[in-house]
Amino acid sequence: MARDTVFSIASMIKLVTSVAAMQLVEQGKIKLDEPVPAIDPALGSPQVLTGFNAAGVPELRPANQPITLRHLLTHTAGFTYRLWDAEALHYLRAIEALPRSKSGALPRTPLMFDPGTRWQYGTNIDWVGRIVETVSGERLDAYFHKHILGPLCMADTGFVASPSQRARQASTHRRKPDGSLVAERLRKQATPTTFLGGGGLYSTAPDYLTLIRMLLHEGSFNGARILRAESVALMGQNQIGDIEAGILRTTNPALSNNVDFFPGIALRWGLGHMINLEPGPDGRSGGSLTWAGLLNTYYWIDPTKRVAAVFMTQVLPFADKTVLSLYNQFERGIYSAVNEAN
Repeated sequence: MARDTVFSIASMIKLVTSVAAMQLVEQGKIKLDEPVPAIDPALGSPQVLTGFNAAGVPELRPANQPITLRHLLTHTAGFTYRLWDAEALHYLRAIEALPRSKSGALPRTPLMFDPGTRWQYGTNIDWVGRIVETVSGERLDAYFHKHILGPLCMADTGFVASPSQRARQASTHRRKPDGSLVAERLRKQATPTTFLGGGGLYSTAPDYLTLIRMLLHEGSFNGARILRAESVALMGQNQIGDIEAGILRTTNPALSNNVDFFPGIALRWGLGHMINLEPGPDGRSGGSLTWAGLLNTYYWIDPTKRVAAVFMTQVLPFADKTVLSLYNQFERGIYSAVNEAN
């Protein structure tokens, strides 16, 4: 590892996509609480899974309200990841078992609940990425570069790693049952033709730190204004009321452990981040903002103590206990230094 090591940051792209969406909200091109553009039947005519009949065929009904951008940004729209939703995995297997004549009439990605009624981490930000492309008229990679990454001079962040960046890229390591790590060869990089808002980005720790420092500084950093201060504040506020967030139950232990980063602490969601409502055990304040990527990459922003931090590894499964122990140690060290400086 070096300061300029390149990492696959997986779901940490979701914050970039959320920033892009909020830029378009500021411009009046889309609103948080109006139905999102019907760019796909999954958005325009969403169907909710209600169960399975005696033959195992899924039963669905229309959603009781339209999906809004706020629903998508807060993971309350009803879209989920099968990795952390056993019912969604059951649905996929059920439609794969049906004849094509029957499965073709069923949605590939139904809602697991009505919009606004629950929180469940899922593919919501992929849809936000498509909405950004539709509303802006720009491909997502171009939009990111023009409006976020370029102005912030985040030259090591993008969907396609250059040859020099590939030479600096960390290998993924998998945790074996005995606790050791085994490195995997870097996969041959394919040139993408589509770009997702929920995954697929490369970055470095200093680059990503620039992004979150911009948010810590109320939308402006190194002379570049990315968002208005009011938008940044909104992103960091609880947007889901009393709905509980942040706890995930794995369906594939090879890819993810169960996830509960703050046992016993109430968790909510803003417009792009998880929020711990009470102080964390290792130093961060209540109201701090955080999320992560599948390969155990993490960030947090503590507006109260003015701390922004990035922690990067390339390890599977997600929420690896050894990595999290080091992450917690890292956090304690940072706040120890902050306290000494004050």
